[in-house]
Amino acid sequence: MNAQNFADAATESPAGTPRDIKMVARDVNVYYGPKQAIKGVSIEIPTDEVTAFIGPSGCGKSTFLRTLNRMNDTVSGARVEGDIRLDGEDIYDASMDVVQLRARVGMVFQKPNPFPKSIFENVAYGPRIHGLAASRGEMEQIVEQSLKRAGLWDEVKDRLNDSGTALSGGQQQRLCIARAIAVDPEVILMDEPCSALDPIATAKIEELIHELRGRYAIAIVTHNMQQAARVSQRTAFFHLGHLVEYGDTSEMFTNPREQRTKDYITGRYG
Repeated sequence: MNAQNFADAATESPAGTPRDIKMVARDVNVYYGPKQAIKGVSIEIPTDEVTAFIGPSGCGKSTFLRTLNRMNDTVSGARVEGDIRLDGEDIYDASMDVVQLRARVGMVFQKPNPFPKSIFENVAYGPRIHGLAASRGEMEQIVEQSLKRAGLWDEVKDRLNDSGTALSGGQQQRLCIARAIAVDPEVILMDEPCSALDPIATAKIEELIHELRGRYAIAIVTHNMQQAARVSQRTAFFHLGHLVEYGDTSEMFTNPREQRTKDYITGRYG
């Protein structure tokens, strides 16, 4: 599909409602060696909404999420076919700078993974690599703003020199979110960001997702259907590598179009 076709496709959602679309994937296939993990997936990621990927374990939702910032490039034997575009740019084009792509499309992983550095240096790491601060003062401003957006500033402002690994699990995950947004991304990908957290920390991450919505395009993989219903406006249901259904979250949970979606949502399998 050429760029104009992508632009035309991105002007409407699957339901026909005009939307500002940040990323478009068309007919994406992913292989790990001879095994096909993703089969012909096409989807649009809106700019100002949260899109949830749901489905049983091993259905391909995390694999597909990782195609959106080329994290599968790091997996030996992985191969991606199809078209994925960010603002019309082919992210798999040979001319695409992958380091810059991952700054534009940040990733927050299932298990919090702060660097073994201070809280300040965890957040400053990306801006320093990308040359986003011309002075110590500018860097301090970026760190403070990122921690505030991640809902962590008030808890750590007096201990910025402490190790990021000394924080609680929920705080570490918010630190990782602050680290992701410090480079001013356009998209944030979250791969089950609450699965390792307790209910209180989970609630804080969900509240943060609500606050970040509109500032960034967000795609989140979750095994928790109630969480998908709480945080997202669009939901994609994956099963056995296929995208079975994609649409408005409230509509999917109350009136799914596909029998497989209904069976999963009502707990018949999963």
